[in-house]
Amino acid sequence: VQLQASGGGLVQPGGSLRLSCRTSGFTSDYYTVGWVRQAPGKEREGVSLINSADDTTHYADSVKGRFTISRDNAKSTVILEMNSLKTEDTAVYYCAASEFGDRIRVTSVEYLTYDTWGQGTLVTVSS
Repeated sequence: VQLQASGGGLVQPGGSLRLSCRTSGFTSDYYTVGWVRQAPGKEREGVSLINSADDTTHYADSVKGRFTISRDNAKSTVILEMNSLKTEDTAVYYCAASEFGDRIRVTSVEYLTYDTWGQGTLVTVSS
């Protein structure tokens, strides 16, 4: 599995950004793709995830109502739409994935033991 993240940048508070994670190499129909962020000096934090089994999604409380994760199957891409950005959203954002042999769903963004990690993309929210 290979993951290619893109879309980070500098944005003012209240602004929006769209992160993309292009995926390739899945051999199973059942996988989970998540976005995990790490701010300077802080632990990695699960932000959001989506399950291919049924397109269920989960979000960290800190981003609920502001971020939306989705899949574009035609483009093999997972999108994270980020709105109403706050300075505390500043971090390196990683997309990550795990494949499963069965119809398994990850049900918490606290799941961080993904099998594959993409490179990070930096999001800076600052005026």
